[in-house]
Amino acid sequence: DSKRGAALMLAAQGIRKHLLRWRRALHQCPETAFAERKTARFVLRELQRLAIPCEYGGVGGGIIARLRGSQSSTPAVALRAELDALPITEQTGLAFASRHPGRMHACAHDGHMAMVLGAAMLLQQNPPAGDVVLIFQPAEEGGCGARVMIEAGALDGVAMIFGGHLTCHYATGQVMAACGPVCAQADGFHIRVSGRGGHGARPHEASDALVASAALVGGLQTLVSRETNPLDPSVVTVGTLHAGSAANAIAHDAQLSGTIRSTRPETRQRLIAGLERMCRAFGEAYQTQIELTFSPTYPPVVNTPRETVLARQAAMSVVGSAGVLTQELPSMGAEDFSFYLERVPGCFVRFGGRGPNTPNLPLHNPQFDFDEEALVVGASYFDAVARLALREAGA
Repeated sequence: DSKRGAALMLAAQGIRKHLLRWRRALHQCPETAFAERKTARFVLRELQRLAIPCEYGGVGGGIIARLRGSQSSTPAVALRAELDALPITEQTGLAFASRHPGRMHACAHDGHMAMVLGAAMLLQQNPPAGDVVLIFQPAEEGGCGARVMIEAGALDGVAMIFGGHLTCHYATGQVMAACGPVCAQADGFHIRVSGRGGHGARPHEASDALVASAALVGGLQTLVSRETNPLDPSVVTVGTLHAGSAANAIAHDAQLSGTIRSTRPETRQRLIAGLERMCRAFGEAYQTQIELTFSPTYPPVVNTPRETVLARQAAMSVVGSAGVLTQELPSMGAEDFSFYLERVPGCFVRFGGRGPNTPNLPLHNPQFDFDEEALVVGASYFDAVARLALREAGA
């Protein structure tokens, strides 16, 4: 209701200075996957100031904190944030820009940590009946860090989990919460093309790995354009191709890597089978050997019905019904929040971070930034959803 929403926002405004301090301090010390030493130390220090018991797995691990409720009943509800940054050179010009050359919080994880810390402060000021587990995980960016936390016991006794992501696709004050798949499954692949090198003036004596690779890249584009239902979101991207060492030599070897994104199991299997078939066919057509291997996958993020209802109710209490959106199509981005959702029900939302009259800069861009007023929305949302979920769970 509007009164509850106003009270939530008023409480969050009261911690605004802390939200800004946390976000800006974290933004200055970005660290990449499994090397989040200073970042974890900062989060631990702030949790200790809030007198919230926590466990740290050391560098390469994450932090599990447990905010005790007034009755400390079980089951608990979990909130999740990410510690890691990206190997990107920042170009924002911010006064609090990265102090670590070649590393940047270009995916808003600094904001997510500040939001969850803010929710912890709000929850600590007025403890709910049940426990709230705060998960600060390493290596979301390609490292499957969620698995590390699950193995460390982060979900022990947890009934539901909630997470979120800032994005400038939505304006500040908007929250997207939708049931079902909201992020795609991601399958990484690596291809090695082995040919026979030779002189550039005598191509008939060689088998050109570079030409075979170029033809394969072109052929792979038809897997989506001609072999999948156009109403079913899917992507095949070849992101790297390395071949050759001299302008007058025919390449004997080529290395390619890429990703498959899908939201339905049958489509994923069709794309994988097509990739395997094309590698065999192009290898024979160009007299080369083509080896295909797949890397560990991120499952799709699939929000569960009850928890999505709770997330939308919490968001409405913060930003009003007009500010709560439903996603029309899943994002083709991947998120390792999916590993948590394979174990317990939950909901992953998106927080609008585009301020007035500001461009929609994409995530992973060296100029990416977000409107810091979104931190107040996020902290309020996490506080509200934790309380609602605990009441639903009977705490």
